[in-house]
Amino acid sequence: MKNTNIQEIEKTSFAVMSKEFGYKNVMASPKLVKISVSVATGTAIKRDRKFNELVMDRLAKITGQKPTIRKAKKAVASFKTRQGDPIGVAVTLRGKRMYGFLDKVLNVSLPRTKDFRGLNRTSVDAIGNMTFGIKEHTIFPEIKDEELKDVFGMAITLGTTAKTKEEATRFFELIGIPFKKA
Repeated sequence: MKNTNIQEIEKTSFAVMSKEFGYKNVMASPKLVKISVSVATGTAIKRDRKFNELVMDRLAKITGQKPTIRKAKKAVASFKTRQGDPIGVAVTLRGKRMYGFLDKVLNVSLPRTKDFRGLNRTSVDAIGNMTFGIKEHTIFPEIKDEELKDVFGMAITLGTTAKTKEEATRFFELIGIPFKKA
């Protein structure tokens, strides 16, 4: 499946969704706006100063875009963090990179996940976005076997223009998100 297929499916989803939700205009139909990929490094930076750089390097290989370091907004004593401490790494994808990454996640990476049976429908929130987690970054084909020393997980958020949870869930079904069978 190529990048254009997801874009074509997104465009043709208007015909299906206009019957179900009563859209009169193509612009009212939900569209994929952005994909955010984030990795929380947390207190790992205290033990290994190079860990954020390692995560940034691997995330850049996976997404094809340079990630940014996210810093703590507040000091939290119980987590032993101060304001401005690096606590995570994130990437926001749009346009062709977004569709390419989604295609790779749906058709290559998720099928490589151990015991994968689909994503939960509850991962779609009330404002039309979907967030799901990946426990090991090693499911992506860009990661070589020699790099399996430090394994980390990530959260992937698909941002849409959908107004409700029902619209978003139907839209995600139409573009090919594999949901669990009820």
